[in-house]
Amino acid sequence: METFNLSTSQLEFEFQAADQLRMHRFGSGGFSWLNPDSPSGLFALYISGEKWDAHNLTFRGWTMDAEAGLQHAIAVFAGQDFEVEYHILVYENTTLIEQWQVIRATIDNLSITRLDSYALDIPKADYQLLYFDSDWGQEFESARIPLQAEVILETRTGRSSKGQHPWFALFAGDDQVLSGSVAWSGNWICRFETLADGGCRLSGGLHDWNFSKTLLAGESLESPHVILALGHDLNHVSRQYARVGRQHWYPRNALSAALPVEWNHWWSYEDVDINESVFRTNVEAAAKLGVEICTLDAGWFGAGSEWHTQRGDWHLVNRERFPSGIRALADFVHAKGMKFGLWCEIEGLGAQAELATLHPDFPALRDGQPLGYVCFGNPAVQEWAYQILSGFFRDYAPDWLKLDFNVDPEAGCNRVDQGHKADDGLYEHYQGYYRVLSRIRADFPDVVLENCSSGGLRIDLGMMRQTHLTFLSDPDWPVHDLQVFWGASTLLAPDACLHWSFSEWRGEGRPPQQNFNPRDPNLQPHQLDYYTRMALLGAFGLSQKLPELPAWVAERFAYHIWIYKSVVRRFVREANLYRLTNQPRRNGEGERWCAFQYSLPDNSEHLLFVFRLPNSEPERAIQLASLDANRLYQIQTLDGESLPAMTGRDLMESGLIFSTLREEDSALLRLF
Repeated sequence: METFNLSTSQLEFEFQAADQLRMHRFGSGGFSWLNPDSPSGLFALYISGEKWDAHNLTFRGWTMDAEAGLQHAIAVFAGQDFEVEYHILVYENTTLIEQWQVIRATIDNLSITRLDSYALDIPKADYQLLYFDSDWGQEFESARIPLQAEVILETRTGRSSKGQHPWFALFAGDDQVLSGSVAWSGNWICRFETLADGGCRLSGGLHDWNFSKTLLAGESLESPHVILALGHDLNHVSRQYARVGRQHWYPRNALSAALPVEWNHWWSYEDVDINESVFRTNVEAAAKLGVEICTLDAGWFGAGSEWHTQRGDWHLVNRERFPSGIRALADFVHAKGMKFGLWCEIEGLGAQAELATLHPDFPALRDGQPLGYVCFGNPAVQEWAYQILSGFFRDYAPDWLKLDFNVDPEAGCNRVDQGHKADDGLYEHYQGYYRVLSRIRADFPDVVLENCSSGGLRIDLGMMRQTHLTFLSDPDWPVHDLQVFWGASTLLAPDACLHWSFSEWRGEGRPPQQNFNPRDPNLQPHQLDYYTRMALLGAFGLSQKLPELPAWVAERFAYHIWIYKSVVRRFVREANLYRLTNQPRRNGEGERWCAFQYSLPDNSEHLLFVFRLPNSEPERAIQLASLDANRLYQIQTLDGESLPAMTGRDLMESGLIFSTLREEDSALLRLF
C-alpha cells in the first residue's frame, strides 16, 4: 500500500493507493471528516448515465509538484474509453484545498452527462448547514439549518449567484467547520445526501441539469474547480479564502492594489439624466472631494435613448448626449488627475441593437428564441468581443472597465451552428468568456476589470480569477449594505468587494428603503457618518449628485475619503477580517449591532468598525478577537481622541462597551 501525503502544518490530507486510490485522512487538529465505513469516491463522472469514480476506475499513478506556496498533485485514472486526471492543490499555511478533473476521451462520441468535481462521505454527526439565498437586492440572505435530510443547493438561472450563492459551511459541533465553494459562473450544484449509516455524502460542481458534453477521441473536458476549506470557526475559514485569494486567485495590478475611491453616475442620474455636461460638472466636484476615479456607466452608447435595448451596439456613441465623444471625457478626467472608468455589458444583446442583424450567428437562442445575450461559445463572438474591448482601451483610454451582465441564461444556448453542441452551450459560453477576459488582462495589464451582474448575481471564485474585484449589490441602503458585506466576506477578501455608500436614487421603482436625500434638513452628521463608513469596509465608492450636495455633506464626504486613503484602505488591502457579531438582517430582525475587526498580518495594529442599527439595545459590549492577552492596547478614534487603554484579555473576554452611540450611529477606532 503506497501512501501519498499532501499534509501541511495545519491540514491532514493523505491518500493510500494500490489498484485503487482512497482518501485516508482529511481533517485538522486530529479531527477527520472522513466516514470510515464509506470510503469517499473523491469525484464522480457519469458517462451516458453510468457512474465512475475512484472506486471503479483503474489507478495508474501519481505525480506531485511543489510550486510557489502550494503543492500540486495529479492522480491518473483509466476507464474503458477515457482517462481522468484528478488535480489537487494544497495551499501552504492554510487549511484549504482546490480540486478538479480533466477527462480525456479515447473514443469518439464519449457522452459526459454529469461531472461532480468533489465527492466526500462524512460520518454521522449533528451537523448545521449554513448557506446563502440570493436574488436582486436580496444577496447573501443566510439560512442555517440542521442537516437531517437530503439538501440540494443549486443555481439554474445561468448566473452563479441568482438563486443561491455557490458556497456553504457545514458545522460539526462548536469547533469544526467544513466549507465548500464551486468556482464557476454558471449553473452549479452541491448535494448533501443521507447515507444508510447516518452519515452524509457531499458532492457537486457543474450542474447536470440540461447538460451533456460529447467528446471526440483526444478531446478533453475540464470540470469547474471546487474549493474545500477547514477551520475551527467561520472567521478561520474565511481567512483561508481571503489569504489564498489575495496570493493566488485574484488578478492584481498597480491600480487595483491602490483601491482608488470611485464615483459612478448611475443611481443619481441613470441613463435618463446623464450627458456630457452633467458628467463633466460631477468630475470637477469629484476632484475637489479627493475622488480618484470617475466612472461613466450605462447610457453612453447606441443610437437610441434606452440603454437596455441598445446593448451590443458598443461601436456607436450616443452623440446626442455626448457630442464630444468618450475620449474627450476620458481626457477631461485625466487632466483633473483622476482615472477614468467605463461601463459595458459585453455579453448583453438588446432587442433594438443592430448587432443581431449584422451578425445573425451571434445571438444565443434556446429552441429558436432569443435569450438576450451573445453566445461566447461561438469563437467569432469571442474575437468580436476582444476587438470591441481592446478598441475601448485604444480609443477611449479607460483605466477601469465595469463589466455587467443583466440576463438569466438559464440552461443556455442550444444552437448547433456556433461551434458548441445543443447541451453544452452555457458551459462553452463561460469558458469562452473566461478566455476573452484572460486575453484582455494579458494585453492590457494595467486596466482594472470590475465584475458586476445586476449587482451581485454572479459572485464566484471562477469569475474572481478573471476580474480584479466585484460589485456586491445594486441597492446600498444601510442595513442591506452590512448584511451583504458580512455574507460576501465569508468567501472574499475585503479588497475584492466593491460597494457604494448610501446612494441617492432617481426616478420611480426604487426599493422603499433606498431613500437617501442629502438635502434633507433632518439629516444628522452621525447618520451620514454611519451611511458612509459602511462603504469603507471594502473598496469604496459613491454615487451622488456631487454638485448638488450641501456644503457640510460634501465636506464630510471629503473627510471620509481622506480617512479611507490615509488610514483605512491599508487595512482593507492587507488585514485579516473578523466578523465580531452575527449577520444583520435587512428585514429588521436578528442582530441589531454590527462590528468588524481588521488586524494587520503581524497583529501590530487593529481597526474596529462598530455600527448601531435601528431598533437596537442602547448598550453593547463588543468582544474583539486575536489579540495578545497580556498586551496593553492604546485605543483611539481616527480623529486622535484617546479612550482608556485596555489589555487584550479584557478586550477579548469582557469586550469594549459602547453605550453612547445613537441609533444609526457608528464608531471607527484604531488599536495599537
